[in-house]
Amino acid sequence: MKCRHCRAELERMFLDLGTAPPSNAYLTREQLHRPERHDPLRVRACTRCWLVQAEDHAAREDLFASHYAYFSSYSSTWLAHAERYVDAMVERLGLDARSHVVEVASNDGYLLQYVQRRGIPCLGIEPTAGTAEAARARGIETRVAFFGRTLAAQLAQEGRAADLMVANNVLAHVPDIVDFAAGFAQLLRPHGVATFEFPHLLRLVEECQFDTVYHEHYSYLSLVAVERIFGAAGLAVFDVEELPTHGGSLRVHAQRADSGRRPRTGAVAALLGREERAGLASPRIGEGLQARAERIKDDVLLFLIEQKRARRTVCGYGAAAKGSTLLNFAGVRADLLPCVADASPHKQGRFLPGSRIPIVDVGALRARRPDFVLVLPWNLKDEIAEQLRDFRAWGARFVTAIPELAIA
Repeated sequence: MKCRHCRAELERMFLDLGTAPPSNAYLTREQLHRPERHDPLRVRACTRCWLVQAEDHAAREDLFASHYAYFSSYSSTWLAHAERYVDAMVERLGLDARSHVVEVASNDGYLLQYVQRRGIPCLGIEPTAGTAEAARARGIETRVAFFGRTLAAQLAQEGRAADLMVANNVLAHVPDIVDFAAGFAQLLRPHGVATFEFPHLLRLVEECQFDTVYHEHYSYLSLVAVERIFGAAGLAVFDVEELPTHGGSLRVHAQRADSGRRPRTGAVAALLGREERAGLASPRIGEGLQARAERIKDDVLLFLIEQKRARRTVCGYGAAAKGSTLLNFAGVRADLLPCVADASPHKQGRFLPGSRIPIVDVGALRARRPDFVLVLPWNLKDEIAEQLRDFRAWGARFVTAIPELAIA
């Protein structure tokens, strides 16, 4: 396999999680009678440009199809994050009714609704038809398409160049990351700004967030690698922020390399230095991560077996991609975790891929009165514990697995 950025041979194994189906390929009851496709879930590191990347096994059209079931608006924490972002960028860039905002991977309009409320023209680009339809129901103009140079050129010709482009949690999801980044350089107005949010590789390594690895994530991103990719695509990084979202993310601010005027902040050099000291630009990248992931897997499996033998019930909460990775890596099935609850009606009544654990609504979970709730999207543990605070009345406790097994 060659690096999807610099085309060097990928010889260093970063993490091997065995095999798994696509993490968002939730099953219907009828599909339980059919086989599932399982592909190797392995991640390699490029020792030339330091891009960490998954082996290619599934096409983007298969992973992000019309039945894609992730809708951003079901997390109140994420909605609040999006609204704060819009407020900050409107003030920072002076956006108004004469401006144009484009969001790539706009999902169900979770962010552009706040742009629209301010009277700022906007456009969403979203490849999954179901989420795009939800955005359109909010009155948000949305194109159903994958983004890259071709679409950027078409939109620019239509007069849809952007003062602000937003790309939240999508940079890791694109197989042709160079084409994707180059599209931003094409569609930005001369002094426009693009921001990219993505889980930070440094936090993955430091906190052993191996469950953020799944087939839909083609890349695992450091600022070191992103700056090189953007430079090749005609973008210049001028600022970076560290965010608590998704267990620790970066928000990278970029502008056109040929016309951008914003000075580079000290935050960029500071973070690049931290990454380099942590080994993210050296042959020791990811050292020890495999052994730590296997220890967490063993601890989760041992905990579930012990509770089953003690006749205590453990149920899950949050049918997220993180959970699918953890459960499939550990080999957990419904005999150890009888159900997983989720707030999204698009997931309820289906079954988790691979483990085939049924997904129920919160009412069904409450009726079971479990002794423990395994919170699979551990980055939302505080939000979920607050939503389920009445579970404490019968003595239920909340469990998370990352960065280590913890019971609260």
